[in-house]
Amino acid sequence: MLLSFELSMPGVSSWNGKWSGAGNLYAKIINFGKTQKGEAKAKEILEKGYFRYNFGDGWAAGIKVKEVDAKTAAKIRRKSKGFYGYDWMINSIRMDMNIMSPSERRE
Repeated sequence: MLLSFELSMPGVSSWNGKWSGAGNLYAKIINFGKTQKGEAKAKEILEKGYFRYNFGDGWAAGIKVKEVDAKTAAKIRRKSKGFYGYDWMINSIRMDMNIMSPSERRE
């Protein structure tokens, strides 16, 4: 099962109210495999579908998750500009079903 994780910044606290990454696609495709465990985890993530993280300074990140087929996944991979350095958010979703910063996870 392939899931697409797409990053947005719904909370912007810049001087001009804009995110410098706006207009670009920041997405990552994760293959959860065909095992029962992998598919169960993917379905659990899909049920929630959207995750939000508040940085505490007026900025907030959002990650929309959806299931995609191989053709769509290839298209997303070609268009994506990476994940803006926030891969840790995907890891947190996969482990905790919530976005927690690396320092929050250590506590």
